[in-house]
Amino acid sequence: MRRLREIERDILARIPENDANPSLERVQSVMALLGDPQRAFPVIHLTGTNGKTSTTRLVEALLREHGLTTGRFTSPHLHDIRERIAIGGEPVSAERFVAAYDDVLPFVEIVDARLAAEGRRPMGYFEVIVCVAYAAFADAPIDVAVVEVGLGGRWDATNVTDGQVSVITPIGIDHQRLLGDTIEEIAQEKSGIVKAGAITVSAEQEPEVVEILVARAEEVGAQIAWAGANFEVLTREPAVGGQLLTIRGLAGQYDDLLVPLHGEHQGANAALAVAAVEAFLGGGQQPLAPDVVRAGLAAATSPGRLEIVRRSPTVIVDAAHNPHGARSLRRALSDSFTFTRLVGVLAILEDKDVMGILEELEPAFDEVVVTRSTSPRSLAPQALGRLAREVFGDDRVTVVDALPDALERAAEIAEADAMAGGAGAGVVATGSITTAAEARMLLGVTSA
Repeated sequence: MRRLREIERDILARIPENDANPSLERVQSVMALLGDPQRAFPVIHLTGTNGKTSTTRLVEALLREHGLTTGRFTSPHLHDIRERIAIGGEPVSAERFVAAYDDVLPFVEIVDARLAAEGRRPMGYFEVIVCVAYAAFADAPIDVAVVEVGLGGRWDATNVTDGQVSVITPIGIDHQRLLGDTIEEIAQEKSGIVKAGAITVSAEQEPEVVEILVARAEEVGAQIAWAGANFEVLTREPAVGGQLLTIRGLAGQYDDLLVPLHGEHQGANAALAVAAVEAFLGGGQQPLAPDVVRAGLAAATSPGRLEIVRRSPTVIVDAAHNPHGARSLRRALSDSFTFTRLVGVLAILEDKDVMGILEELEPAFDEVVVTRSTSPRSLAPQALGRLAREVFGDDRVTVVDALPDALERAAEIAEADAMAGGAGAGVVATGSITTAAEARMLLGVTSA
């Protein structure tokens, strides 16, 4: 669709997401000119360092199983900008996306003109997408929006709304340039989505993070429910295609839950999602129907997160892009799969904690093929190779300039092992969301 391509080009020409200008003023101005569409529906708002997208999708799946029409906002996208804005579990149609953008654009231009007159930068890529999402949700209409922050929380563009429920996944170190160098500074930013009179459900956190979240809740008069104290995974067993859970929620216990996602961290995300939906639908006081919970979790997906995209050899893609995410990946590979030999394909962005990621992944991979994605922020293969050799040793590292060739080389290594009598060799492509997305596409998976 020609108009959609034009819109994508125009949005991409704006200030990129990784160059955010901390302020809600610009989005608030557009929302006010539009009549505050973000107030037309209740919101479940999610932040954290890792697990946000998976938890958002789990929450949404549970709400849809309860018969609600949902809006879902996540970022970044894997293949298509419309993935960020979903209605009823499906990416918004091209027609609806174009209509929402055309509704929003005149008001964006008004704000851009005012900013230019004041010598300030125009609205950025992410800010415009948020405006389009809220306009599309209000127009649909929807019963509830499940909204993942882009960066931080306090000044994130999504935070022009007040979530009736806020969800905080594990907080760690990432995006230091924008959020701060310490976990306390990062937690302070993320605590900004905790709003007056709302219910917050939080994953288990470091003690210093707990202190900050408690202080924020007391400041605004919000309640907090904690994983481990108020809800938890009681039992977890890896199963074919995922895992089998028993979850104690805020108001009920839910048995025999098949979640088609791999890794202990996804079990924790599922418990967080159940607690969030209990908080939203009954203030955390009423149990959900167990059959509805089972069906909702069983229908959940999380593309690009420990996702098998090919067999023979098995190729998994994962969007781990910081040490915390790499640790979850490593543990999940050990917990949920029975590979006897694993080859990693690594392409990492240069502004990330590259050594931290490599050190977390070292025990998981017998060999690694280091390369780059098409992102201009991707670390050059030779530079990544030098760092990888410090961690893995010279004999375990191969450097390949382009991701397509790197995937082919990794598959050759895995297949050679199988021909030599090895059983269960596999390939894992990881290091960034861009890496996961491009590996999926190269292997023929283009929908999310």
